[in-house]
Amino acid sequence: MPDTPAPPVLTGDEPGSFPHGVLAERHPAIIRQVRDALPYGPDVHRALDALLANCTEGVIEPLPADAHDRDRWRAWGLDTYAGRSWFEVPWLWSESYFYRRLLHAVGYFGPGPWQGVDPFRPAKLAELDAPETDEELAALDALAARPVEERGRALLHGSLWGNRADLGFRLSDAGAEERAAAPALVADDSEALHPLLAPARPATGTLCLVADNAGRELIPDLLLAAHLLAHGRVARVVLHVKPCPYYVSDATTADVVDALRRLTAAPGEAASYGRRLWAAMTDGTLTVRAHPFAAAPLPYDRMPDDLRAEFAAATPTITKGDLNYRRLVGDRPWPATTPFADVTAYFPGPVAALRTLKSDVITGLSEDTEAALDAAEDGRWRTGGTHALIQVST
Repeated sequence: MPDTPAPPVLTGDEPGSFPHGVLAERHPAIIRQVRDALPYGPDVHRALDALLANCTEGVIEPLPADAHDRDRWRAWGLDTYAGRSWFEVPWLWSESYFYRRLLHAVGYFGPGPWQGVDPFRPAKLAELDAPETDEELAALDALAARPVEERGRALLHGSLWGNRADLGFRLSDAGAEERAAAPALVADDSEALHPLLAPARPATGTLCLVADNAGRELIPDLLLAAHLLAHGRVARVVLHVKPCPYYVSDATTADVVDALRRLTAAPGEAASYGRRLWAAMTDGTLTVRAHPFAAAPLPYDRMPDDLRAEFAAATPTITKGDLNYRRLVGDRPWPATTPFADVTAYFPGPVAALRTLKSDVITGLSEDTEAALDAAEDGRWRTGGTHALIQVST
C-alpha cells in the first residue's frame, strides 16, 4: 500500500452516500426481486421478510450454529461485527454478508427442496436469452475477417465493457476504437498488458481470469480466453468464479456451463468459439476455480496462501468488474490520483484490472482527467457504468 496513510474503509453510515444507498435501497429491492423470481413457499417468504427488517433496521446476527461455513465467517470478522448496525461496519463486509444471509433465507444451503437452487438464475437466463445477446454474438462474424491483433483488441474491449460488449466486438473498422470506447476510458494501460500476453510457440504461461458477472458479461470473458488460447498468448486459462450465488449476477460454475451452451447453440462464428471453449474445458487448457475466498467479504491483500501461490504463478492475473476492483485496491476512498501500482504492490504477480465504473472507489487517474470528469459530470462518472478503465501493475 502507499506510504501515505490509507483512508478508512468505506461504510454505509453516511446518508446520501453511494454505500448507504446500496444498503438502504438496493438490498430491499433485491429481496423483493428474489421473492418474485421463484415460487417459494411461506417459510421462505417469512425468512425474507425477517431479513428485510433485519438488514434495514436491525443489527448483524451470527450464522446458525450448524451453518457449514460458520467458522469461516467467524475468521472473516463475524464475531467482531455481530450486534452492530449493517451501516456501521465496512461496506464490503456488510454487502457480502447480506448475500450470505439471503442464501440462508431461501434455503440454498439446505437441507430441503431449495438446496442448491440459485435465486438469481431466472434473471441470468433471461439475459442470456435476450435479443441483445444475439446481436452481440452476430458481430463476431464480421470480426472473424479482421487481423488477429485487431480481433484481440476488440475482444479485450468486449470483456472490459461486459453487457455493453458490442462496443468492443464492433471495433472492426479504422477509427472505431477512438470513436466508441476510448473517450469513455478514464485510464488505459492496455499497452502494458500486451507484453504479458505475448504470443509464443509453444504457448507458455497461465492466465488467471477472475470473472465478474454471468450472462452477457461472462460470454465476452470466455471469448477473450478462447482467443488467447487459440493464438498462443497463454497455454492455460484458469477462470475464477464464485462458489455460490453472489451479488445477484456474479458468475458461478453453473453460469459458465450456461454461457458455453448459449455459444454452442448460436449460429455462425459464436458456435465455433463455443466448441473451442468446450474442448478446452475437456482437455484442461481451460479450467474453472471456485475458491471460497472468491466470496469473502475481504480485500485481496488478505487472500490465503494457496490463492496467493496461484496468482504468483500466473502471467498475468486479470480481474474483472467493480467488486473485484474494490477488493483489489482496498474498499477505501483513495484520492483518485493515488497510483494503482502503489495500492496493488502487495499482489504476488502481475495484475490487470478491467472495470466498468459502478462505485466511488478509484485510483490511478491523472489530475487533468479527474478534473475534466468532475467538471463535466459532477462526479456521476464514478458510479454510472458509463466509463471504464484498464489498469496494469507488473
